[in-house]
Amino acid sequence: MKKIIFGLASALFCVSLSAQNIQIQLGPDEIGINQAWTITLTVNNAQLKGYDNFPDIEGLQKRGTSSSSQTNIINGQISSSQSVIMTYAPLRQGSVTVSSFKIKVNDQIISVPGKKIKIGPPVQIQQNDPFKSLFDRDPFDDFFGKKQPTEFVDVKEDALLALTTNKDEVYVGEGFTATLSFLVAENNRAPMQFHDLGRQLSDILKKIRPANCWEENFNIENIDGEAIEIGGKRYTQYKIYRATFFPLNSQEVVFPSIGLEMIKYKVAKNPSFFGQSRQEDYKTFYSKEKTIKVKDLPPHPLRDAVAVGNYKLEEHIGQTELKTGQSVSYDFAIYGEGNISSISKPNLPHTGAFDFYEPNVKQNIIREGSHVSGTKTFSYFMIPKEPGTFKLSDFFHWVFFNPQTKKYDTLKSQITVNVTGESQKNQSIGSNDLGSFYDRINTADNSLKTVSDKAWMKWSVNLFLVVLLGAVGYWFFRKR
Repeated sequence: MKKIIFGLASALFCVSLSAQNIQIQLGPDEIGINQAWTITLTVNNAQLKGYDNFPDIEGLQKRGTSSSSQTNIINGQISSSQSVIMTYAPLRQGSVTVSSFKIKVNDQIISVPGKKIKIGPPVQIQQNDPFKSLFDRDPFDDFFGKKQPTEFVDVKEDALLALTTNKDEVYVGEGFTATLSFLVAENNRAPMQFHDLGRQLSDILKKIRPANCWEENFNIENIDGEAIEIGGKRYTQYKIYRATFFPLNSQEVVFPSIGLEMIKYKVAKNPSFFGQSRQEDYKTFYSKEKTIKVKDLPPHPLRDAVAVGNYKLEEHIGQTELKTGQSVSYDFAIYGEGNISSISKPNLPHTGAFDFYEPNVKQNIIREGSHVSGTKTFSYFMIPKEPGTFKLSDFFHWVFFNPQTKKYDTLKSQITVNVTGESQKNQSIGSNDLGSFYDRINTADNSLKTVSDKAWMKWSVNLFLVVLLGAVGYWFFRKR
């Protein structure tokens, strides 16, 4: 009821996007500590397909969202609107600053300027409030006498919180995807809704993120219902969190039981036409503990260093007919499904036939469905130093473990280059010649020797000191 009063009695700030007629309304500039403040998102004459989380505001606490829809027919013209209202409760009296924020609605980014809110002392609702007299009492009481207080009953829900994985057993380094969902059965009759999901999810992730895994988060932005069937029973699935994890060692990955608090409404036992039909309550749903078994990779000299996944090679070279001293670019691109971030560059052997420079690295990661895939490209510059025909597979090869075949595999270059021209090996040596001074270092005697004794120098110094002392003594007695 307070939302209606605030909506009519207060000047609301409105931001609109004409292309889809999207409006965002901020609540009043001044409220009491016992009153609510709201942000209302409205889409006119279009479907509300999705929206970002509402902002967290210091000094206000999220109390949950409510939604409504409306259709009007005026002079044969049909108009409709859908609204989502986020309600905030003040935490203290004083001034609260709502910073400017951006929110994504139907794939459109809307910028909303901030404002200041004054939180005053508790406000007493006037008895002559027309809205209070209209909505807080049943008009049929005037005809049939004062009714008894409305009795609310708890309706048994058919819903659950579930953490599921697409695999129960993996190798070290092999990815598996975990999904945290709230499932509501098709025949559920208990009204429920999410509340304070941002804060709750932050606490949940601290508990369920395994410390011994690399995480690729799917970053779910909008929680939309999706119809699924489990064991012949139909549910609406609301995905809250999804990520692919890659175990870093053979320890089991354990997801503990976690709780999600939902707003669950009690319903009126004997609802009247104008009376309150439901009462807000809370219930916490808990997921079951889940354990993933992790296996060591089969024996191999590179077992502790190889990547795990299903990969293929795509390569490209500027040209295959080369001259000694002529640089050429070469791309060694590894693509497929797995932990793309962990892919390391090929280990190139030392050779006098080519100079290889450190590669530039570029990676692209795709998170889709329940899989993580992508490409990691190593771009080299190399300079041939010797003429001849060379298979790049002698230099560029990359070993990985394929969990699907349960075998180690090697990606090898299929390119052969022909190099012509004179050998530049001697030029390389000559360019490192540091001169005759350094050439003599290897033949010079480096044994330690004492400085030679010069007796005549000692006598000369002693004689000089005697003459000096005599001169000083003569000058001193003459002054006396």
